[in-house]
Amino acid sequence: MTGRPTYRAYMMFVLMLILAFNNKDRHLFGLLLQEIKVDLRLTDTELGLLTGIAFSLFYALMGVPIARWADRGNRVRIISVCTALWSAAVAACGTAMGFFQLLAFRIAVGVGEAGCVPPAHSLIASYYSRDERPKAMSYFMLGGPLSLVVGYLLAGQLNEIYGWRFTFMLLGVPGVALAVLAWFTLREPRTLGGGCDAKGVSPTGPSEASPGLGEVALYLRRNAAFRNLLIAFAVSSFFSAGIGQWQAAFFIRSFGISTSDLGVYLTVTFGLSSLVGVMLGGYLASRYAARNEKLQLRLMATVIVGFGALSAGVYLSRDPITAFALLALATLGTTLLNAPLFAMIQTLVPESMRALSVAAIYFVANLIGGGLGPLAAGVMSDALHATLHQESLRFALLALCPGYLWSAWHLIRAAKTVERDIAAAELGASDSHSDAADSVADRFRAEEAQG
Repeated sequence: MTGRPTYRAYMMFVLMLILAFNNKDRHLFGLLLQEIKVDLRLTDTELGLLTGIAFSLFYALMGVPIARWADRGNRVRIISVCTALWSAAVAACGTAMGFFQLLAFRIAVGVGEAGCVPPAHSLIASYYSRDERPKAMSYFMLGGPLSLVVGYLLAGQLNEIYGWRFTFMLLGVPGVALAVLAWFTLREPRTLGGGCDAKGVSPTGPSEASPGLGEVALYLRRNAAFRNLLIAFAVSSFFSAGIGQWQAAFFIRSFGISTSDLGVYLTVTFGLSSLVGVMLGGYLASRYAARNEKLQLRLMATVIVGFGALSAGVYLSRDPITAFALLALATLGTTLLNAPLFAMIQTLVPESMRALSVAAIYFVANLIGGGLGPLAAGVMSDALHATLHQESLRFALLALCPGYLWSAWHLIRAAKTVERDIAAAELGASDSHSDAADSVADRFRAEEAQG
């Protein structure tokens, strides 16, 4: 299938579906938090552990060795195996009878999901040139809005009919089918010139194709733009994960909305806004700011400040319609950043470091952000409950909103050095695989033009 003009479109479609089922777990768990809390008699702090550090710690820890493998070997195989693992673990969550069983299953989900995004980003970058990457990433990231349909709309309806346990079981199965589809139909471009060895390592070998882990760490540490992007993403993840994981519980507690109705509202709110934001962000970056990452970063900083203000408005609102409207605008703003940001990361480093660079971003972001954000919100909600009662969660989430200013500051700092750091990345890669991605991309563009 790799020789057909439509292969790149097919590959992006399959990867988009895999990302949708990768992301849907977080929406699914967030939507069902209140049901799980009541059934298993858990505290908000325990729920914060389940949605935060239990998942994120293992996601982060496993992301680095998996990404290291992806920079050397067959990314398609890695994505397929990890997709099967997390899908089975999601289904197993429905069988949990207590906190510790659910904790074990959440850890397994985190391990599996660590093998999706970094290898997929690296694989996409091998097929698309620097100019094309923002738009290509936006196609891949459409899996985010699509995950809302599964994680909110479908899950909300299934929960009303079958309960939270059977909902987890039903929504874990399709991921296994996607894993099989990817295994048999996607192709690793590294194999086009002769294939990988028995361990799935590119024939160029680790010494030529992959620098040592210490060398990669040193390179990333010296890359000022990458450092600031890493901090910006980690800080933003802390506040967005802390807020986002409790979003559904907030609307249930403060406005008394049922899970079935809430699934519809959140799907429309997040889904439409994310769809427009992801596509518009990739299009604008490729159309009006191609190869102008400095401008992209300055605009990102402006957008994220507005996102923080709109998010605060959500929790200051006493009317659910106003809250949903502000949430839609905030979501539109923040999703504008996704495709340009990750395309930029792929451009900031040589091909042999791409998966590991994304894993480094997610490592820090998940430990600091995804791991501690939901826990911090849960702890604050429990602490405020004695005085604010049912509204304690509202004010816990409101307290997190100003933190986005910190993230914006690091985006501005990254803008100051990004052009220099991209030039250094291109120069440093020139003696081994400087144009590896562009040559593959040129080949497929030529085939598509002929088709």
